[in-house]
Amino acid sequence: MTILESSPGLLEALHGAMTPKFAATRSAEGTPNVVPLVSITPAEDQVDTLFFGNFLLRKTIANLDQDPRVGVLVITPELRGWVLKADFVEWQRTGSYVDAQNSSALLRYNAYTGIRNAGILRVRSVEGSFAISKLQVARDFVLTRLAAFGARGGDGGVVLPLAVRREFARMVAVKVLAWGGEDGYPVTAPALSLSPLGSSSLIAWRGPVSPPDGATVAANILTFAAISYQVKGKWRQQARTGTLTVQEAYAGGPPLPGGRVA
Repeated sequence: MTILESSPGLLEALHGAMTPKFAATRSAEGTPNVVPLVSITPAEDQVDTLFFGNFLLRKTIANLDQDPRVGVLVITPELRGWVLKADFVEWQRTGSYVDAQNSSALLRYNAYTGIRNAGILRVRSVEGSFAISKLQVARDFVLTRLAAFGARGGDGGVVLPLAVRREFARMVAVKVLAWGGEDGYPVTAPALSLSPLGSSSLIAWRGPVSPPDGATVAANILTFAAISYQVKGKWRQQARTGTLTVQEAYAGGPPLPGGRVA
């Protein structure tokens, strides 16, 4: 049995054309980056291999060229999820992977262009799985909002644009965290309760897996309207919550894909 086959439901989720999937990478300096990468698809001709389309992935491309270690998070609309470790193998400019990406429902009718190439990932391990109930989402969101009333954001953060704060304030959206693990691979975890705390911080109810205190963390939100933002900063851990003092913020899609907004 292959690594991907060993986790019931994972292959089906990866085959989902619109299943939310995120890829976390890191720069040569170790700064994490996490973006939606819905085009991740299992290869049919190689076991434990994934491929994805290079479409508006400037920072991810730069990071993969510096460090091949990748963290992948997959989460279904039913809020079942898996966390994987993988290694980047290569870019392919032609071939079946490129053709499959360009003919996919995600890219076939996009208003811009096809992919530049296809990236290949070799799955190293499935680090864990999770299932989150809708009741838990609502509870954690309310508890986070209550905690925000008695908390203060960290010093030295940038002021987040109102549009970014508005999206992170949504309860119904996919939000994830990424940080560097002890083995150098990016660690990813869901953080659906992540919400604004003042104008320059975010706060979340801590889950079973959360960043260590003082870690440099990247957070991304993907809404059901396909709006995405990424923020980066320092994580501070409290008894039941964690706060992220935002030092950088980036748009995740057109008209400024990957562009810094704060």
